[in-house]
Amino acid sequence: MTSYDDGNIFAKILRGEIPSLKLYEDDTAIAVMDIMPQSKGHCLVIPKAPSRNLLDADDATLAAVMPIVARLARAVRTAFNADGVRIAQFNEESAGQTVFHLHFHVVPAYEGVSLAPHAGGSATPAELEKQAEQIRAALG
Repeated sequence: MTSYDDGNIFAKILRGEIPSLKLYEDDTAIAVMDIMPQSKGHCLVIPKAPSRNLLDADDATLAAVMPIVARLARAVRTAFNADGVRIAQFNEESAGQTVFHLHFHVVPAYEGVSLAPHAGGSATPAELEKQAEQIRAALG
């Protein structure tokens, strides 16, 4: 397996080298808006510990991050009155992973509405900021 590359975009976001629209942060992870959303409110939970994906992640990191993923899922469902929430996590290129730092997609889903393709197009900064405000309010 390929080793972790700390030059990936999420590592740069974690170091503050690239801006992000932050929703939540603690010692374990950050949550940010996905700039190429599949649905209104699509966000990412990114653990701070360096790992390519679930296959090389530390069990303690996984145990600490899943409650954050669940908290964001509840917040986006509330914020956007979603019928459900898709949690997605990809491991290696053949499985659809495009950024090689462990992360979890939190995607609101609606009955009868198809999700946009993964990495299908960017949202405007204004749209993302408005959605981020709604999620932050739902997080309390």
